[in-house]
Amino acid sequence: MIEIDSITLVDVISAYKKSCLNYHVEPKSKILEQLQVQEVTNTHSRARCLDLRGERLDYHACESLEDILKLVQFDFISLRETELEENGASSLFDMVLYYESAAHLDISSNTNLGILGWQALSRLVQQSSCLWRLDACNMPIPEYPAQALSKALLSSRLTVLCLKNTCLSGRPLFTLVSTLKGNTSLQELYLANNNLNSFQDAMQLGDLLKYNRCLKSLDLSNNQISDSGLEEICEGLGFQKTGLRNLVLWNNQITYRSMVHLAKILPLVNTLETLNLGRNNLQNDGIQLLKEPLIANRSILRLGLVHTRVGCEGAVTLAEFIAESRQIQRLDIRKNPVRTAGLLALFLALKINRSLIRLDLDTAPKEEKEEFLIETQKNLLRGICDRCVSNASAAGEKNPRSASPGHG
Repeated sequence: MIEIDSITLVDVISAYKKSCLNYHVEPKSKILEQLQVQEVTNTHSRARCLDLRGERLDYHACESLEDILKLVQFDFISLRETELEENGASSLFDMVLYYESAAHLDISSNTNLGILGWQALSRLVQQSSCLWRLDACNMPIPEYPAQALSKALLSSRLTVLCLKNTCLSGRPLFTLVSTLKGNTSLQELYLANNNLNSFQDAMQLGDLLKYNRCLKSLDLSNNQISDSGLEEICEGLGFQKTGLRNLVLWNNQITYRSMVHLAKILPLVNTLETLNLGRNNLQNDGIQLLKEPLIANRSILRLGLVHTRVGCEGAVTLAEFIAESRQIQRLDIRKNPVRTAGLLALFLALKINRSLIRLDLDTAPKEEKEEFLIETQKNLLRGICDRCVSNASAAGEKNPRSASPGHG
């Protein structure tokens, strides 16, 4: 009998091997290798990770894991792409709940959980006192699983829920949003690649923003929100007085026409810190519509405009915004046809601005044939970089070029 308060690495490995023998399965070398590098000395601190990604876990393989989960708790358990089936998934999720084995659980890319698997997962989400993040991506969540998961979220402690590429459009999204309107714990919701449309789906998302006051980040990348859908989202955004800080609308078939809706709401929003509109057809006209509202806004720190078809005229408009802004910290305008005139305007704006610590631009000179203009672009890019570094140093930033808000 192992004393649970004084376990050793040898104890854990021995218990796992005995369990495998009982269930007639071969001990997985990937698990043994990971246990070797974990600092497993007692039950009062969590081990870093149990990564089972890509390992096939049938029912018996799942059952053999109980002796590990009984003895060791982990910060992160990855069950991604493990071919979980109904009985095995149900048993494994119940173990994770009973032993409070994971603070962050990734079950992505398992398409055969079945009713029992989803029920067990819902119990885990609802009852766990330590699970703060769940990733369930690349797997369809039809109406029944959506209902079970939504019911669990009524009293869940989850703060991060990642549901990318889960076919949530339509009724499943309606079910989820109905619960999340009153949820007070979830802070980050990732719904990329769900074919969310500009009609009912966008209306539901607008309602979510209208009634939920605790959500801090919403990622809607790679959907089909379009212009009419953005109008619905902006209407909900107007009710966000203490909540949403990060909104990602990357690649949503949005055009410059719907910037009028965003322009109306930006001066009223005082919590939004990151706005990512990358890979949408904003053009120079869209930037012009946003200039004054962005100047009036006092919260946005990071603005993503990658691949939005902004040219020199739009860059000049952005330079006017930069010159007026006292809080913008990062602006990303890569993959746009900004040439010498636009770069010059941005450089001059940075002579005035003291807040911008990172301005992302393409490093290769754009569409210039004359050597003089090519060299001028290179000099302007260096000058812009130097100005950002100077601002960063003045603000106490150690590494202004690290990280990227770019996509999502």
